[in-house]
Amino acid sequence: MTPILVAGAVAGLGALLLAVVLAPPRVQPGSALARLDLERAARRRADVGAAPRSGDRLGRRVASLLAGLGLPLTTLRGDLAITGSSYERHLATSTLAALVGFLSPMVLVVPWTLVGAGVAPAVPVVLAVGLGVLAGLAPSLVVRHRAAQRRRDFRHVVGSFLDLVAMSLAGGRGVPEALQSASELSNGWAMVRIRDTLIAARLRGVTPWTALGQLGEDLRVDELRDLSAALALVAEDGAKVRDSLRARAASMRRRELAEAEGRAGEKSQSMLVAQLLLAVGFLVFLVYPAMVTVLHGA
Repeated sequence: MTPILVAGAVAGLGALLLAVVLAPPRVQPGSALARLDLERAARRRADVGAAPRSGDRLGRRVASLLAGLGLPLTTLRGDLAITGSSYERHLATSTLAALVGFLSPMVLVVPWTLVGAGVAPAVPVVLAVGLGVLAGLAPSLVVRHRAAQRRRDFRHVVGSFLDLVAMSLAGGRGVPEALQSASELSNGWAMVRIRDTLIAARLRGVTPWTALGQLGEDLRVDELRDLSAALALVAEDGAKVRDSLRARAASMRRRELAEAEGRAGEKSQSMLVAQLLLAVGFLVFLVYPAMVTVLHGA
């Protein structure tokens, strides 16, 4: 009975996927706009002469399918943006990894069948589905971990950037000039990202704080969005801007110090647990011969 149910579930899933491909659901306006953005970005890359790869084509197809289903994956886009990875290439990698994970149990079952070993039909199907899901999610989990580290580094750079802007404002510069000059004092990846954003804002005729706020939205960095809102409110008053930036920089440093202390405390606790396990193992090593002697003597 179980193989019949599993086979029916797999057949039903295949029929559902076939129905989605042949008769996709009605496109929502937001999904249509997301698809247009993807097509425009792909056309822009083709215009600059970048030869599309097969993986990129697969990733664009998957991205178009997800956009049609109303799954923009905003969180994943933010993680990929701060790590500098391509959204289409990541989707292609995840799809191929899920396919490999799904097919691996099927390939391993063939030798067992050839040698005459009995394998229940439900076992390879369950393993295939489980490995496919795990393999498909693995690239996203790696990207999320890397993105968390880079956001922490980016916040540290933003705190230093605020201090540099406040110093430039104290020297008599305006807010746009202070932002640009502060971004030119370092060649780290985070400061380069800020500098490129400010240059692009000047070329497009957009205010620097608006561009920084959009960068914070893309990278999901709350400090940049807060900075954009604060500069938009007090951009005309240099004294208020200096005070606001210094206060925010001090608040960010206190937050970073609290996070560093928290991470240090977690590492201390893990070290304490490791030491306790070593002590328990050493005690077992000392007591075991005596216990064996007593038990055998009894």
